[in-house]
Parts: sequence; structure tokens; C-alpha cells
Amino acid sequence: MKRYILYSLLFGFQILNITGIVAQTTTLITGKVVDVNERPIEFATVLVADSETQKPLSGTTTLEDGSFELETKASNFYIEVSFIGFETKTFGQPVTKGETITLGTITLSEDAEKLQEVVVRGEISRTEFKLDKRVFNVGKDLSTTGASALDVLNNVPSVNVDIEGQISLRGSRGVQILINGKPSVIASEEGNTLGTITADMIDRIEVITNPSAKYDAEGTSGIINIVIKKDQRKGLNGSVSVNTGAPDSHSIGISLNRRSEKFNLFSQLGYGIRELPDDRINRNVDLVNNTTVLSTGTEYRNETYYNFVLGTDYYIDENNVLTLSGNFAMELEDQPSTTSFTSLDASDNVVSEWQRTEVTEAENPKLQFELQYKKDFNGDEDHTLVFSSLGNFFGKDQSSDFINTTLSGTDNDAEQKTRTDFKESVFTFKLDYTRPFSEKWKIETGAQYVLNDVKNDYEVSDFENGSFVVDPGLTNIFDFDQNVLGVYGTGSYEGSKWGIKAGLRLEQTNLNTLLENTDQANEQNYTNLFPSVHSSYKFTDKISVQAGYSKRVYRPRMWDLNPFFNIRNNFSIRQGNPDLQPEFTDSYEITSIYILGKASINFGAYYRYTTDVIERVSFFANNVNTVRPENIGENKVTGIEFNAKYAPFKWMTLNADFNYSEFKREGIFESTVFDFDGDQWSSKVMAKLKLPADFELETTGNYNSRVRTVQGVRSDNLFMDLGLRKNILKGKAVLNLSVRDLFASRINEDEIVQNDFEVYSRRQRGRFIALGFSYGFGKGEAMQYSGQRRRF
Repeated sequence: MKRYILYSLLFGFQILNITGIVAQTTTLITGKVVDVNERPIEFATVLVADSETQKPLSGTTTLEDGSFELETKASNFYIEVSFIGFETKTFGQPVTKGETITLGTITLSEDAEKLQEVVVRGEISRTEFKLDKRVFNVGKDLSTTGASALDVLNNVPSVNVDIEGQISLRGSRGVQILINGKPSVIASEEGNTLGTITADMIDRIEVITNPSAKYDAEGTSGIINIVIKKDQRKGLNGSVSVNTGAPDSHSIGISLNRRSEKFNLFSQLGYGIRELPDDRINRNVDLVNNTTVLSTGTEYRNETYYNFVLGTDYYIDENNVLTLSGNFAMELEDQPSTTSFTSLDASDNVVSEWQRTEVTEAENPKLQFELQYKKDFNGDEDHTLVFSSLGNFFGKDQSSDFINTTLSGTDNDAEQKTRTDFKESVFTFKLDYTRPFSEKWKIETGAQYVLNDVKNDYEVSDFENGSFVVDPGLTNIFDFDQNVLGVYGTGSYEGSKWGIKAGLRLEQTNLNTLLENTDQANEQNYTNLFPSVHSSYKFTDKISVQAGYSKRVYRPRMWDLNPFFNIRNNFSIRQGNPDLQPEFTDSYEITSIYILGKASINFGAYYRYTTDVIERVSFFANNVNTVRPENIGENKVTGIEFNAKYAPFKWMTLNADFNYSEFKREGIFESTVFDFDGDQWSSKVMAKLKLPADFELETTGNYNSRVRTVQGVRSDNLFMDLGLRKNILKGKAVLNLSVRDLFASRINEDEIVQNDFEVYSRRQRGRFIALGFSYGFGKGEAMQYSGQRRRF
């Protein structure tokens, strides 16, 4: 508890110190904007721009009473005040410089010509509810800054993007990113090409926390859909990035985006090396024989990787667009790991000590392609037909050598070899049709077909009598073939204040698995209906409520089903269960959003009922702990979520996420009753500060509470991440420094306590430090490339 208080105090003092520095080095600009009748104008845009380049430097919008405060560190600038339908006013920098510039009351006159224009883009970025989603409309305040898509996402309520570009929704990762409603190579974490999309290309960001029947029934922590404008900026956007870090993490990447009248060409080329150490401690205690096996060591996964992305949008005409893109990556793995073992008897005397060393090499090719065709009927962007196909291929050719060397006591010398030949292909075909019948009524319908084909050839050999002999009990070829066909239909009504959307999705799943060597087959064919209902009500422009229900499914993955495993630590084994069944969840959620001046607040409550819950269960024999997934009963979860984003000053943004839930587990497995209640909570606090000399600081504190599991407990953990960014060369270049797990306190501990055995496990990744440089050229800004995402 003391260390938690210490970290909190350090975090607080850090904020206070920086606050003091910033407040002393900025120039404050104040004023009030009214019309000719002296009525305040809310949401008028106030920009500070460079006098020479006329490039916007900073900006804000007026409050309800028309007042505004704006800070700048520029030395040569002018001020521009504007609002839709009114003439723009410009103020030059005062001759006498001071810490405060007071513009007083600024009166804007109506512009008759502008009033006759049809306005399609607001001046200020704003959030509104749209039935099953929240929509963040990108206004002039962001689209004129030249920022990237990641910067725009950082302005969306409940969405956070850290210094390294990791995206989270309401504090949770695992978010599915879509481009124009479809999966895309651009949105893939493998390529990290979101940086090639600039703010002026984006029309809006759609946030979906409880997906409707239109989307896959497979559960995620949410969906973020980036909608691109038709009239994107022409010209060249590009950047080059160089990164280094400790433990070893080095990469270089080039990103390009060029748009002409007919084509939008995007590409990326990247190379990197990465070291991923993983410190582990395991203690297995046999309470029947009173024996113990301890294991400690550092497991490594060192990678050299190459990444290439190439794609284009072809605008056949104003109503038809064709997109074709591809991504190829290659990983070369090296896993030099050493684990030390100690065997103890009932009196805790050492019986034997030995070391197990591993030498593993692997090649992992990855290939992804996308083909999409979109048609707008009669120029209506809401009346569309979209066909898309997405293909993914992943392979692994791996060989491992394991050597046990006895250090003392009982002889444990041994040699083993493993060979893995893994191939997976996933193809997704999707057709969507949207038809509005009026401004308020709309239907959506479509179909999707997903084919997933996997073959894993795994072999273990033991060194016996001078040669290696295949172990038939640990060797097999596992075939996994799953096809999912889905069709859906939704209908919606959306008025000025109230709306409702209902839909139904039908999915047919055919799953076949086969262990070729033992001829053990498992066939599952099932058809399910997934209804969804969503409704929203807008009390005012600043207060809205949304309620929704949907049915979700989690289908066991290949690794959940494959019983053959890596024998890196042969006393702590994880394997799959070929008889595993899918789990289904009924999800109910009600969420409210409040826009209070410079703050946006989201508060929600939810209830989830899950059947055939998949749990990791330990089976213990001869001090070997084998963990296997099993379907065990049902789970009822009731919880609340809170998310707030507050910008008290132009140089400070605060984010807070909080989630608390209570659960009730009921189930029986092999005559053992797993009935218990529990609760858990998690929180995240992020502070982003703009410092003098174009520095930006970001600190993030995370806490996850202790939680009970089906056989034991998982301990709590508290950790902090830190990021620092420096804009140079008038914003064309950026320096990034990030530290993950600043205090090296992110420790994952699990303890299992049963009548006949106890298991304790501890895992720690440790502190990661990364330094990056990015330079934007052409019409582009500095856009981040940090290689492929780290997989924690």
C-alpha cells in the first residue's frame, strides 16, 4: 500500500511542478465574441496563426457567454476570429508585447453570401449520439492543423492514444479499427499506417461500444470507425521515422500518401529488431506427497522484422470507388532462454538442481490483402452498396532444441527437440447495402462469409541411446477448419431528439478439427440468432442517453482447441481442449454523455449474462501443472463504467477511466462445484501537458484490483507509463521519448490453492524505454512509425 501512495504522490508533484512552469511562459489572449445585437456567439473559432507562413499555431472556441481564453508561445503571430455565416475578423500582434492581450468585445457581422451557402462542415469538432454509436464530427479546429488520425482520435471522448500509438476505448485495448466501416490494411496494427491519414482527410469518427446486428457477433472491447472524406487533400503526405530503445528495440520506417484526382496511393516500408524479455517464477507444491518444484528464468523472444504496405483508392467517378491494398511482413525469431529448476522434499531439502536451456529459431511470414468496391446511389452518401474481401495468411516454421543439465542431486540430464510447421489462412467476404427512405427512416442489410483454415504440424523428439526418437504422445498434426456465414438486417428511426434501431443477425458456424495421428475428430455445426436493440434520447445538445442490448459469442480459437503445446517449461504447461464449446453473452448497457464546457463525461451501467463460460483450469500430477480451457457453467456480471475527459487549460488535458463490476459464478466440472461471488475494479488516469518550447508530456497511471478466479486469486497491480514529445522544425519533425512501466511495478501474480496442490506463478516484462524521431515532408506532418506493435 505504501508504494501505491508513493507513486500517487510522485505523480501529483510532477503535475504541480509542470503546471507552475507552463503558467509562467505563455501569453494569454482573452476576449468576448458577440453579434450586432450584442448576443454572445457560442462555438466561434479563435485561431492564432504564424504571420509569415499563415499556418495555424493554436486555437480555441468560445463558451456559452461568447468569452474565450487562448494561450500561445509564438513571437510573430496574428489572431483570427470566425463563425459560420459571419464575416471573419483579423487582429495583428500588438506592437507592445505583454503577458496578456485583451481584445475586449469583438462584434461579428452577418455575411449575406455565406448565409446562403449550404454548410456541410462545422467550425468546431463535436460529439453526438447516433442510436448505436457516438459520432465525433471533425471540425475546422482540428482539420486545419495538419495532425494525423492518431491525434484526432486523442480528441474523441473515451478514446485514448498513448505516445506509442496504442489505442484504447474506455480504458480497454483490443479495439477493432475500421476504415469506412470495413477492416483495412491501413487500420492493421501490423503495418501501423494510420499515421498516413491526416486530420483534413477525416469526416468523422464513430465509436461503438455495444455493436448492433450489423457487425460480427464475435465480442471485442468496441469498434472505432474512421470515415474518410471524398474530397481528401491532394498532393504528397509522407514521413520517415527512426526509433531506438532498451531492451533492444530499433526500427526505421517510411510512410507515403499521394492523392490525385483519380487515385489515392499509400505505402509504407519498415525494418526493425526487437528484444522481448519475460521474467518468470513458478512454484508447484504437491500437498499429498509434500514435494515442491521451483523454476525461475528469463524467457526471450528476439525478432527481426520487415514490413511493406502498398495500396490505392481508385475513384472511378464521384459515385464509385475501388480500393486495393496489400501488406507483407516477415518475422525472424530467436528465443535463447534459460530456466533454473530446484526439486525439494517434504522437509524443504534440495533433492536436485538443474538448468533447462532453449535455442529456438523461427520464420514467420505474414500476408494481408484487401479489395473493396463502394457505390453511392445518385450521389447519396447514405444510400450505398459496399463489397469487400480481406485475406490474411500467417505461417511459422520453427525448430527448438532443449537441453537439461544437472547441477546437483538426482540426475535430470536430457535432450529434446521440437519442430513446428504452422499455416493459417483467413478470408472474409462482406456485402453491405444501406437504404434511407427518408431523413428519419433507414434499413441496412448484408451478408458475411469467413473461412478460417489452419494446419499445425508439431513434433517432439527425445534423445535416447545416441539418437533422437519421436515421442508419439506429444506429436500430432492438428487441422482446424471453421466457416461462419452471417446475414443481417436492421431498421432504424432517428428523429431530432429520439431514435431507435433494431436488428437481427443469423450466423451459421461449421467447425471441424482433426488430430491426424490419432484420428480424433470434433465436428460442431450450430446456427444462432443474434438480436440487437438500441435507442438514444437527446435532452439537450450537451446531455444524451443511449441504451442497448445485443447478443455476443466467443468462438474458441485454434490455440484454445489444439492440445499440443510448447514444452519450454515442462513443469508449467498450457494446452488446448479440442472439445471446447463456444460461450454466449447477453449484453445490456445504458450510457449517458454530458458535455460540460471543457469537459466530457460518460457514465454507464451494464449487465452481462454468459453461458458455457470458458475458464482456464489447472490439472496437477507429479508436480506438473497443466492448464487447459474448459466450459464451466455461467457468469452474471453487473458493473458501472465512468470515463471523463477534461481540458481545464489549452495546455492540459486530463482523462480518467474507472470500471467496477460484481460477478456471480455458478458451475460444476468433474464433480467439483465452482460457485462463488466476487468483484473487481480497474482505473486509469492520464495527464497530457503542453510545455514550453513545444514539449508535450504524457503520464498514465493504471491500477487493476485483486480478483478471485475459479481456483485461486490474481493479485492487483499498479504501474505508470511516461511519454515526452518535442516538436521541432516548425512542427515538421517530432522527437518522442516513452517509458513503459516507469517504476517496474507491472507484476502479474496468480495463486491457485486446492486441497491436493498449490501453484504460484509470477511474470514481469520490466521497464521499456523508447526514443523516436519522425520527419514529415511534402504536405505531410510528422507521422509516427514505431514498427509492429509489441505483443504483451
